[in-house]
This record gives sequence, structure tokens and C-alpha cells, in this order.
Amino acid sequence: MFVGSLELDLLLGDVHSLKEKRSVVRPVVAELRRKFEVSAAEAGHLDLHRRALIGVAVVAADASHVRDLLASCERLVAGRPEVELLSAKHRLLGPEDE
Repeated sequence: MFVGSLELDLLLGDVHSLKEKRSVVRPVVAELRRKFEVSAAEAGHLDLHRRALIGVAVVAADASHVRDLLASCERLVAGRPEVELLSAKHRLLGPEDE
């Protein structure tokens, strides 16, 4: 079994309140879940209006499948015009990791 995680640090565009932030971040998280069937949530920068940290997690039997899914998730978010992807951190745990 392989477990992959992805942290996406985002800068939001013209956002002036936490309510506006939610209206930008929620559709991104929902699309990740729907399109790739991954676990995704806003996981950081909760009190900052123009920043968001989205966490994504994947479990699969094949490491390459986990890597491909996480790369697809990163591309989807990077392609959204309303956000700027500042950084992406990928992690992979496999049967030999403890």
C-alpha cells in the first residue's frame, strides 16, 4: 500500500474577506474530490484572506498511480486562473517506510 500527500500553497486573487476566500477555495476542493476521487480539504492559512493551503491525500496499491494522481491534482489547481500556486509539496509513503 502506498499513501501520497500533496500540500498546495495558494495565493488568492482579489479577495478581501474570509467569505470571499471560501467562495474561491471550496469549488477547487470540490473539483479535486469529484474529478480524481481523492481526499482534499483546506488545511492551513485559515485566518488569512489571500492565502490558502489545500491538502490532498491518496491511497493506492501502486506508487506510480499515486504519483500520477497527485501530479494531476497539482496541474488542475495550477491551471485555475483565480489562484496562484506558490508551492507544492509531494510526499509518498510505501511499505518500506515506517
